Amino acid sequence: MRALITGITGQDGSYLTELLLEQGYEVHGLVRRTSTLERSRLRHLYANPELYNRRLFLHYCDLEDATTLRRILLRIAPQEVYHLAGQSHVGLSFEIAESTVESVAMGTLRLLEILRDLPTPPRLFHAASSEVFGRPQQVPQTEDTPMVPINPYGAAKAFAAQLLRIYREKHGLFLVNGLLYNHESPRRGENFVTRKICRAAAAIKLGLQDSLTLGDTSSRRDWGDARDYVRGMWLSLRPETPGDYIFATGRLHSVQQFVEAAFAVVELDWQHYLRRDERLLRGQEPGELVGDATRAEQVLGWTPSRDLSALVRWMVEADLADLRARPPR
Repeated sequence: MRALITGITGQDGSYLTELLLEQGYEVHGLVRRTSTLERSRLRHLYANPELYNRRLFLHYCDLEDATTLRRILLRIAPQEVYHLAGQSHVGLSFEIAESTVESVAMGTLRLLEILRDLPTPPRLFHAASSEVFGRPQQVPQTEDTPMVPINPYGAAKAFAAQLLRIYREKHGLFLVNGLLYNHESPRRGENFVTRKICRAAAAIKLGLQDSLTLGDTSSRRDWGDARDYVRGMWLSLRPETPGDYIFATGRLHSVQQFVEAAFAVVELDWQHYLRRDERLLRGQEPGELVGDATRAEQVLGWTPSRDLSALVRWMVEADLADLRARPPR
């Protein structure tokens, strides 16, 4: 089996690569050409001569470059495509709305247009988002909950998800939307609040930082383990017929609970270190985004395997180990 992953250097792309290699796949990934070759989430894989350029291949390509994308798909002829690429920070999407929509919405459209012309179109998984639901009237949300996004990122993801449904019906392609709720890991970018919290707790414990500054800590999210969610991606391409699936834990926790769990790992009183800054508040806060993953459980046999406390402990301990391993300044 050959798979192509867009966004292979991200959190989900790296864990999915590991999973597919374990399943015996030949894995191809698209990477953006930049001035740095640093791809820390994949370093352990491409540094392995038994894997890199044998079962793991990286290709330079932007989703804006339809010609190169088509050439790569024709050359490697994957049976599966996992479409994870695109600007994924909700808050940042207000600042760079045009580029967010270009990468998330139009990038998906270009990919679908290429797939419909291939001699043997591959099965495609698209990483959609709970942000498509915005402020939903239905709690928890299901795959049939109306999409009413309230930020540019959510709007772009809703556009892409609806396109998949249209192309699936019109062109008979095997296309799957995975409606992914928040999922975290030590590989989460440090500009996301969960990683910011865990990193700060570890740094404060080691005397490298003296406080953690956040905005509103009352907002609540449905947080899961990224490794569970990439397993769901793979499972969603196994059935005979395509469909859409929610991947979520079904449980809400506040940012405040996340803070308390992180500081509990390092045995510190969070009240001594937490600072609040109204400049960090998000203007358009979503509603109660919590998912009902019943369909994924019934059709795919998927369930989340870890609770919030185990997730936070894993992240904080990974940051402690990383910070301890860094040479002193």
